[in-house]
Amino acid sequence: MESLPRPDLLVCEVNETLSDLAPMAGRFAAVGLDPLLVRGWFASLLRDGMALAVHGERAPFAELARASLEALLRSAAPDRDPREAVEQVLAGFLALPVHPDVVEGVRELAGLGIRLVTMSNGAVAVAERLLGGAGLGEHFERMLSVEQAGYFKPDPRAYHYAVAECGVPPGEAMLVAVHPWDTDGARRAGLSSAWIDRGDGGYPSYFLPPTVTADSLVGLAGQLASRAGH
Repeated sequence: MESLPRPDLLVCEVNETLSDLAPMAGRFAAVGLDPLLVRGWFASLLRDGMALAVHGERAPFAELARASLEALLRSAAPDRDPREAVEQVLAGFLALPVHPDVVEGVRELAGLGIRLVTMSNGAVAVAERLLGGAGLGEHFERMLSVEQAGYFKPDPRAYHYAVAECGVPPGEAMLVAVHPWDTDGARRAGLSSAWIDRGDGGYPSYFLPPTVTADSLVGLAGQLASRAGH
């Protein structure tokens, strides 16, 4: 771990970092889709959003999700009304729980006096519902999204938008994410980064290493508690 002071601001990704996608498997199964497709489907949304961003285009996360689900349903469940099935699946996003470590971890991080905001490639409404439902909304001073920024992560301008909105220089902010491409993007944009390793695979060697690696938000809070503040 690099010898750096405690960040003033934590910029938290929402999808899969704070939210647990596991219940989406049941939603897939209910409409005739293989539950094992959930993670690949979600990864394809991120991929397609990034592909559009390369060309200066952007589409709302929900639009990408609907179009990709309709394509899956046409091949896997052709007898179903795809529009009804899509809405049934997507409603699951607004009912997702947080990971088991998140409630305690967020409270411990807030207790360190570190400012917390979200910065998601998804919609603000999803973050508000997720964190409000977990009783954590009060600990986040802002719910930010690439839909406000106009740039899909890992475009550096997305991270710069978040820190500018909070009045913090990039070097005094840390991105918290489960996705290595996100922690790499934050590092390249001048932020430090914390990779939350939830056991889905090792960190790729071709990305810039995270400043901090932790197996949970509680673990991250423990590491940051040992650092001096600014």
